[in-house]
Amino acid sequence: MNFLLKALSVAMAAASMMGSGMKTAMPQTDADGLLFLINRQYMISEEYVPSVREAKVKGSVRSMRSDAAEALEEMFKTAKKEAKLDMVSVSGYRSFKTQSNIYSRKLKSTGSKDKANEYVAIPGASEHQIGLAMDLGTTTSSGLTPAFGSSKAGKWVAANAWRFGFIVRYQEGWEDITGYSAEPWHVRFIGKEHADKVFHANVPLETYLQDLQISTLIDMISE
Repeated sequence: MNFLLKALSVAMAAASMMGSGMKTAMPQTDADGLLFLINRQYMISEEYVPSVREAKVKGSVRSMRSDAAEALEEMFKTAKKEAKLDMVSVSGYRSFKTQSNIYSRKLKSTGSKDKANEYVAIPGASEHQIGLAMDLGTTTSSGLTPAFGSSKAGKWVAANAWRFGFIVRYQEGWEDITGYSAEPWHVRFIGKEHADKVFHANVPLETYLQDLQISTLIDMISE
């Protein structure tokens, strides 16, 4: 085990000097990549602004990165065709400033940082800022409440989002790892290949990325 840890440390150091190699070994550090990790521990600066477009779907705040927007359009069409669901976007891309305003309102309404932090990311810690996250609703219910998880739409999303490259990012039982209470309406785009693996492994993105990094570094050592 000590040898493995030492080997991983050496490989990581080498990867950090290889530029593009670092993105391969540590995809969670690539802000423009699909696997970029952003949470309370790993944050992004106010200056980061991704290229986004409006997804051609019903709802509000429809902007996402182009690849994510395309996947969202595909998911909404399929939900309508397969389950007769009229999905809507509720909140996609948010700037640092917008997130700051949302956090301030939640802090004011709860009167507690600890309570506010359970439900709203502090500025710089929101997946919405990187343009790969979307909060979902339906034409009959667009409120972001836990009830979405037990609704027909929520169950369909939980079972099928991975087919389009999305994962339900914050789930019950994962709070200690993700840092957030369950949000069955919040999906994160990571691409079909990785979403398939995350869904079937049934683990948080943080855990998946840790395992992926170790596997990638071992492969680099073996070459």
